[in-house]
Amino acid sequence: MSNTETNRANLAALIEGVTTGRLMEVFEQYYADDVVMSENGAEDPARVGKAANRGYEQYFVDNSEWFGARVHSVIADGDTTAYGMWMDLAFQGQRMQRNQIAVQEWKGGQIVKETFYYAT
Repeated sequence: MSNTETNRANLAALIEGVTTGRLMEVFEQYYADDVVMSENGAEDPARVGKAANRGYEQYFVDNSEWFGARVHSVIADGDTTAYGMWMDLAFQGQRMQRNQIAVQEWKGGQIVKETFYYAT
């Protein structure tokens, strides 16, 4: 299986986990120890390392309630993948609907960099 096929399959499993309430489970499986994550392309303050990102993701899980999500596009090309998702959720009690694009860079079957893009 090529990198593109492997990363597409891993991304599909990741998306399935996110949309079925298993965000932390797939985080542990698919994110590298040295992962760098950021919002809207901001390099600073990027979150560096799995521990820092685990805390951020757990805070999101603990403070959100999902009402719906739909994936509307998936792209995989070598070690780069991306997906678009429409989400209906409440975060800290505030309900919102958001379209988000997430772009990942993979190495050895794990995400080493991920950036989320959305309107603020």
